[in-house]
Amino acid sequence: MSLWELFILALGLSMDAFAVSICKGLGLGKIRPKHMALAGAWFGGFQALMPLIGYFLGRFFAEMITAYDHWIAFGLLAFIGGKMVWEALDPKEESVDGAMDGKTMFLLAVATSIDALAVGVTFAFLEVNILPAVLFIGATTFLCSAAGVKIGSVFGERYKQKAEICGGIVLVLIGLKILLEGLGIL
Repeated sequence: MSLWELFILALGLSMDAFAVSICKGLGLGKIRPKHMALAGAWFGGFQALMPLIGYFLGRFFAEMITAYDHWIAFGLLAFIGGKMVWEALDPKEESVDGAMDGKTMFLLAVATSIDALAVGVTFAFLEVNILPAVLFIGATTFLCSAAGVKIGSVFGERYKQKAEICGGIVLVLIGLKILLEGLGIL
C-alpha cells in the first residue's frame, strides 16, 4: 500500500470521527484548544488502536483464508463505506451534544473506530507495515477531529453529511481497488 493510498484510507476512516467532532463543536458553542485536543486524542487514539487489534486478529487467521483475502477486504470496506453513506443519508435527526466527559468520549471513540478494526484485518492480508500505518491513521484522525470541533463551532451542521458520504465512498473505492488487484485486473 502506497503512502498516497494510506493517506486516502486514513482520511476515509477519519470522516466518522470528523462528523462527530463537528457535532461536539456545535454543542459546545465556544470552544477552547483543550476541546480540540481532547477530541483529537480520543478519536485519533482509537483510530490507531483498532486497526492494530484488527491486524493481529487478521494475522492469526490469515493462513486459513489467504486465497480469499481480497474478497474479504473488499466486502469489509464496501460494507463499512456503504453503511457510512447510508447513515449520512438517513433522514432521522441526530441530537447535538457537547458533552466531552470520559464515558461519552470513550463510547463515541469506540463507535467511530469499529470500521478501523475491520481495516486492520485487511492490513494483515495485505502485509502492511502496521506500526507506521496505524500511527499515520491516528495522526490523521487527530488532526481531522481537532479541526472538526473548530469547524462545528464555526460552520455548524452544514458539512457533516458531505464528510460522511465522502468517507464512505472512499472506503468502497479502496475496497474495489484491492479486489481488482487481487483478481489480477489492476
